[in-house]
Amino acid sequence: MLPTQQPVLRRFWYPVMPTGRLEAGPQPFTLLGEAIVVWRKPDGSLAAIADRCCHRTAKLSLGYLEGGNIVCGYHGWTFDGTGKCVRIPQRENPENTGRIAVDGYKAVERYGHVWVALGEPLCELPHVPEAEDPGFRRIDQFYEEWAIGALRLMENSFDVAHPAFVHRSTFGDTSRPLPPKLPTVVEGKWGFDYFVESEVSVRGPDAADTLKVAEGTTTRRRTNTWYMPFVRRLGITYPNGLRHTIVTAATPIADDRTMLVQFCFRNDTEEMASTEQVIAFDRKIIEEDRRILEGCSWDVPLAVVDGEEFHMPSDRPGLAMRRKLRELLEAHGEQETRAAPPIPPIAAE
Repeated sequence: MLPTQQPVLRRFWYPVMPTGRLEAGPQPFTLLGEAIVVWRKPDGSLAAIADRCCHRTAKLSLGYLEGGNIVCGYHGWTFDGTGKCVRIPQRENPENTGRIAVDGYKAVERYGHVWVALGEPLCELPHVPEAEDPGFRRIDQFYEEWAIGALRLMENSFDVAHPAFVHRSTFGDTSRPLPPKLPTVVEGKWGFDYFVESEVSVRGPDAADTLKVAEGTTTRRRTNTWYMPFVRRLGITYPNGLRHTIVTAATPIADDRTMLVQFCFRNDTEEMASTEQVIAFDRKIIEEDRRILEGCSWDVPLAVVDGEEFHMPSDRPGLAMRRKLRELLEAHGEQETRAAPPIPPIAAE
């Protein structure tokens, strides 16, 4: 599936950057192939419009802010937060701009990040209950571009079979290749949940200190939630009561490039495990994922039968994801777009 070619995907919320980046002024981002510019207005609200002046195509993100508006750095044309041109300084009556405008988009602040929807949103932003719980602290972890499609990255987040091999240097164990008991996927209109419990390795004093458990093995209880189309909430509970909830978003820049946005919530304190410790612990894990994923095909088929790709029982969450995305496209009169014609299904032996 090519996300940039599926119009319905424009009707979801995507985190595009940490809000702290707006302190330096208007910021550019490419979302689903669309160049946008984001800024904070004097009243604290956010604005997002097309990052292209409709006069001579200069990037508005290279301009500057004046009040709540953005001024093009080329000729000074000025646009408000809806994309309407409100001033053309070269005219005798600069405010006489008629209906000149660029596209404007919805933008809100949530969980310390800017979220943007290019079209009228079909559903609310993902709900992360830990963000409202004073017993948790938020740690902003990663904001980096990966050379992989959003669906491939997101599907990996729900793959219960890969840790034994991909994460064999951190918490996986190749001597236990069988994945945990197959999860029951509880589907909702805009995603699904599943619960799984598994034994994982705790290797090295850094891991033991970050998790406050002894080296060896421990049990992780995981509640995985998928928010369509590319956001995951992973709630991990350890036997000692530590809760480590990770929110991972695969925000599509292009069909083959994704901005990984990840932040987490923990019910401990900075004194118990520093921000640097927590980030370093999860950094080792995501680098193991990245090494494999960037070598995979970024164009993920939505087919759920063996053929172009073959499947195994533990792929159930990923297959539910593919099916629901296909149903979403069909409900909005769309067909799956592909980089190349899909391979006809092959009957399994």
